[in-house]
Amino acid sequence: MGLAVFSAAVFPLLTTPLVGVAADDAVVGGRPNLLLFLTDDQRADHLGCAGHPFLKTPVVDRLAAEGVRFENAFVTTAICAASRASLLTATREGTHGYTFGEPPVSAELAASAYPRLLRSAGYRTGFVGKWGVRLAAGARGELFDRYRPLERTPYFKPQADGVERHLTELAADEAIAFLDEVEPATPFCLTVSFHAPHAEDSDPRQYFWPPAQDGLYETSPIPPASLSRPSDFEALPRFLRESLGRERWGWRFDSTSKREAMVRGYCRMITGVDAAVGRVLAALERLGRAGETVVLFTSDNGAFLGERGLAGKWLIYEESIRVPLVLFDPRADRERRGIVESATVLNLDLAPTLLDLAGVQAPATYQGRSLQELLDGEGAGWRRDFLYEHRFDHPTIPVSEGVRDDRWTYARYPGESPPAEQLFDRREDPLEERDLAADPDHAGVLARLRARCDELLAGP
Repeated sequence: MGLAVFSAAVFPLLTTPLVGVAADDAVVGGRPNLLLFLTDDQRADHLGCAGHPFLKTPVVDRLAAEGVRFENAFVTTAICAASRASLLTATREGTHGYTFGEPPVSAELAASAYPRLLRSAGYRTGFVGKWGVRLAAGARGELFDRYRPLERTPYFKPQADGVERHLTELAADEAIAFLDEVEPATPFCLTVSFHAPHAEDSDPRQYFWPPAQDGLYETSPIPPASLSRPSDFEALPRFLRESLGRERWGWRFDSTSKREAMVRGYCRMITGVDAAVGRVLAALERLGRAGETVVLFTSDNGAFLGERGLAGKWLIYEESIRVPLVLFDPRADRERRGIVESATVLNLDLAPTLLDLAGVQAPATYQGRSLQELLDGEGAGWRRDFLYEHRFDHPTIPVSEGVRDDRWTYARYPGESPPAEQLFDRREDPLEERDLAADPDHAGVLARLRARCDELLAGP
């Protein structure tokens, strides 16, 4: 199905103002349903509503136009395992302790996961797609009434009728099946976790999209990545030049023609996700539940598309840690729609937000805050900075920690010998091109952020 047909026929909310569903008297004063869409490796700037020059994401764009887009949304660790554990438990990596190669999230912490608390509060809970988190034995069974994991390798799955279907389409199928089985009077929380637009690392073609997106963006100009000159790469510390990010750059971006093809594939995968989101929302409309369902859309981390001669994520650079985040509440007043919120928000804030919307008390272990505080004008003392950490023990991914505030980005790499630091002034250098860590004129800023990093690491 082509995009034009999809927009008008599969997702009627694109042609019917979303504000209209707020008139559903049946949900006034009731608990809303909660629908969370999570993508994999999607950068914040890769949405039409975020100003991308050609990428088509009409469904999410409409959610943003009728809801709230958070333009400064970040993850506290840019790798799927740790980031998804943080989203689930509203705790940073240093607290939940989970990433690749580490023991599972403890049973105690898993008991505070948002699906378990919502299930205990009477919600029917479901999960579809990429899971990516190990929990203590038996803990996952306490989280979901319906759990349908989907594996990425390969993206195209043969079906019983002999037809191959894309994983993104199958995720939408499973999500719709969950919606169809929920009793009309029962509130639900469904998490739909797409593998797209993550590359298929084991296949040299890397990016795979649903057939409906074949040929899309074929004539769209693909500008070079920022800071993609050889000199930009050579300016990196040696341990970054020799990292896995450089190896994967060779898989995807080491020539102009290859990069253009890869970026087109990445964008087609995102448009495929957008179409799948539209199918799920159309099912809500068909079931008469659109007016009682709050929708969130975000990603587990960003990704490099050749910037600085790198691929992957993992590092504290903006391309890696900044993610899309859109919240649409059909019950919101008209004056609270179409907002672009500039406060710094984190993946740690999603679980407390979902609980807040459901009227469930957030546990004391949570390290995030409900976004409803910002939307209700009660965000006094909202964060001005946050701790970033990446503790995966990998020979070619450096362990890192740092702080990002309204102006400065500070990073340090304690596993290097000697330990290395970086400092960027994003106000004067938004691309983070000039490392000021060794500049005597910025020694005071460096010392302040070094101390702030220590303070945040020592905190709860």
